[in-house]
Amino acid sequence: MRTPFGADKTMTAVLSGEADIGFMGSEASIYTYNEGANDIVVNFAQLTQRAGNFLVAREEMEDFSWEDLKGHLVLGGRKGGMPEMVFEYILKQNGIDPQKDLTIDQSIDFGSTAAAFSGGEGDFTVEFEPGATSLEQEGKGYVVASLGTDSGYVPYTAFSAKESYIKENPEVIQGFTNALQKGMDYVRDHTPEEIAAVIEPQFEESDLETITTIVTRYYEQDTWAENLIFSEESFDLLQDILEEAGELSNRAPYEKLVNTEFAEEAAK
Repeated sequence: MRTPFGADKTMTAVLSGEADIGFMGSEASIYTYNEGANDIVVNFAQLTQRAGNFLVAREEMEDFSWEDLKGHLVLGGRKGGMPEMVFEYILKQNGIDPQKDLTIDQSIDFGSTAAAFSGGEGDFTVEFEPGATSLEQEGKGYVVASLGTDSGYVPYTAFSAKESYIKENPEVIQGFTNALQKGMDYVRDHTPEEIAAVIEPQFEESDLETITTIVTRYYEQDTWAENLIFSEESFDLLQDILEEAGELSNRAPYEKLVNTEFAEEAAK
């Protein structure tokens, strides 16, 4: 298990052979396809169906509106990455111009924005967990909106592998997908408290109460689907978001970059 920070670094690990399977935003597979990769990276299991990040403000804002961001500095995500593109997608859906109506700082490394915000940078920050909850616990910020809720159903993350690896190791991909589906089934059939208790050993830096808070947030916004099948409709929506962000010149074919065979078998 390796933990590169960001889809760009994860994709590099898969392409170089350092990793057999990657977990990242599927936009990375579209970029590499359009760049002419010889051994394309194929998505075989979609895990999340909503964005997993939150907008954090310096003060509590019970009646927050996206228009409240106008004229402010927001710590955003890397240009071309899903966190930033979904954020800009929401802004546009609310009639806000990401380039003119506010300032988005995209220069801070993934995973470092919470520390920068805690240190006084920005008026708002877009954070994943546990960053959002940690800022609240420290009294340094307050979650005022969920990007997952406000963007709607978006194919945010998926597992993928090189086409050659999938062809040469179908039993590995199927076994891996079966295990993922068991996890999805467990999440569907258990409460956030039960889920948090099971995963607690994997998050030594967080206490059970914090983990429960985080799982509850994701649970209540319907982050996880019931199966891992990556639909063509979801893939089209992803490319719509890429186009709106100005990151996509040519749309990639669904049938080449998505393989639903393993997810369909796992769902039986």
